[in-house]
Amino acid sequence: MAEKRKTKKRKEKRKEFGEAADSEKPTSEEYAVAKWLKANVPTKKTKFLNHHVEYFTGTKAVDALLTSKWATGKNPTFTTRIEVTDFLHQMLLHKLFHRAKKVPVSEQELKGKSKKKEAEKSKSGDEKDGEKSQASACEGKDTKEKEKEKEKEKKKRKIRLEMHMEQVFLDSADAFVWLYDPMPWYYWVCGALVVLGTIGVCMFPLWPATVRKGVYYLSIAAAAFLVMIIALAVVRVVVFCLVWLLTLSRHHLWLLPNLTEDVGFFASFWPLYKYEYRGPGSDSDKSSKSKKKRKKDKVSDDEEEKTPLLTEEPPPAPPVVETLAKEEEEPKEEIAEVVSADKLSESESENSQRSSTDRDFEMVEPGDLEGDTPPREHAPHA
Repeated sequence: MAEKRKTKKRKEKRKEFGEAADSEKPTSEEYAVAKWLKANVPTKKTKFLNHHVEYFTGTKAVDALLTSKWATGKNPTFTTRIEVTDFLHQMLLHKLFHRAKKVPVSEQELKGKSKKKEAEKSKSGDEKDGEKSQASACEGKDTKEKEKEKEKEKKKRKIRLEMHMEQVFLDSADAFVWLYDPMPWYYWVCGALVVLGTIGVCMFPLWPATVRKGVYYLSIAAAAFLVMIIALAVVRVVVFCLVWLLTLSRHHLWLLPNLTEDVGFFASFWPLYKYEYRGPGSDSDKSSKSKKKRKKDKVSDDEEEKTPLLTEEPPPAPPVVETLAKEEEEPKEEIAEVVSADKLSESESENSQRSSTDRDFEMVEPGDLEGDTPPREHAPHA
């Protein structure tokens, strides 16, 4: 009676905390198949509900299992595609993976993202005018490569994943997101080493006397090295400030310039010094003057455009015949402007479709969508 009460209490606790029952947990064979599928079936990475996930297609999983040891051994567990789909359906029910829905991305979503990126680029575009002039010379070489990439992107379609309401495994091009994420073996090794290291440090009083002396000397050497690094950092700052003040900010001298940089151990001690002259006639002075000249030229050009010249005489009035001809030509020009605006809108929509989406959307072939290829087999029985 006491054992029955304990089992009832355990079941009630599992229901409260949402744990799966023993019958709903995957078997050892299912774990082995999931591990083999994750290592041998090709997967793709994308975003699903603001999480980075990996997914695979149902047909590829079935094809891979039909060539595995579970289908070609002496005592195969399954031999047909229907048996494989039934087995994978049981794995889905045991929450090793779940079914997702591929939704094609609309043009409005792509346009919204492209507009945000264009706004960010326009803010930083004023600072990169000089770089654009240099890059314009290389645009002719890259046009052919860009055209090839655009042709490839036209063939593919952008999709995103959403949760499917019918959690059934099908032998089709549907997406199945992995929930099974095993712990790598080196995690266990590192955890064991950390535990053993903490135990060894706690047992320091029981170490032999020679080992304790060696650890003591090593600790003193490490402390001396840290003090030396801090002293070098202080000295190099003091030397720089003295040289900078005595030369009125014309000479810059840094001892061990890479000491506080994010570089390797040996690279932080090389070169030994770095010297720069920033007085009149130096390269930095010339570059600053050229920048100032450019700014002044821009300001003067803007002022000239805003203020009209007073010395110019007003143009003579056109004859009546020419004005009538121009009035007749104006509707044609308006029609041409409307056509050109439509062409620009179409080109902007095409460019927005080709913009990258930070992996929120996945590029897939047209045959990978749900409606393009019907499932090969019927849904397996639960």
